[in-house]
Amino acid sequence: MPGAIDQDPFDRSRRIGWLDLGSVFKSRVLMVGAGALGNEVGKCLALSGFRRVTVVDMDRVVGSNLNRCLFFTREDARAGSDKAEVVARGIEGLSPEARARAVVGRLEDLPDRFYEGFDVVLGCLDNIPARVHANSHAYHAGVPYIDGAMEGFLGKVTVCLPPDGACVQCGMNRTHSKVADMRFSCTGEGVVFHEPRLAAEITTTSVVSAVMVRECLKVVSGRTDMALRNTFYYDGQRNVAEEVEVPLDPRCPNHPPRVLQVSENNITSGSVQ
Repeated sequence: MPGAIDQDPFDRSRRIGWLDLGSVFKSRVLMVGAGALGNEVGKCLALSGFRRVTVVDMDRVVGSNLNRCLFFTREDARAGSDKAEVVARGIEGLSPEARARAVVGRLEDLPDRFYEGFDVVLGCLDNIPARVHANSHAYHAGVPYIDGAMEGFLGKVTVCLPPDGACVQCGMNRTHSKVADMRFSCTGEGVVFHEPRLAAEITTTSVVSAVMVRECLKVVSGRTDMALRNTFYYDGQRNVAEEVEVPLDPRCPNHPPRVLQVSENNITSGSVQ
């Protein structure tokens, strides 16, 4: 017969010395985006012990979501259910102790101080403007931001640790800006929303989401010393993963002068390799 320890859902997690389950249970997590990444991240959050999760998304479930989204059903696609509400219910279904809240609406419509109510933000977004928005608001609120992205068999994860760590925008270039500028076009009567259909599949989604939640566990356990300081790249076609350096960009608008001065002093003194 199994003993008492085998009845504890988190017994195996408790055997990881640095993992602070008490902090995991009480941490306030904001997850922006409830599509493919949001489904997998939500699953990993629930099974890892996160109980206070807020899910933000403006979209509804469609049939093309079903082959890579754990929580969505054919009935959700037929009904056009709100993604945020379905994922929030799914998290609570996996974890009876969880209290997941759904916010149905545009990320840009959230109050500026909304991010201050959380301990960590997870970006499960599919476009550059929303990613820049979440990154900047989390950074200015002083909240760690973990960003995931993927296309086909390629994926990446970036961890942003304010006030002195590089952020997502630090790693962007002119091409990213051009794509962001092309996303919206005025028609005179409204706005046309351009969203290219990108290749996606579940195995890459699973890898990227797992890395995101693993880094989240480090952050809330107070082990940012083990967290990613650069960007994790995954290439499922070549079966390789690598870490690419993302230095703090002195032109990035998210960094206050104090941080830039510290960065410049470190470079001058030779403490940054």
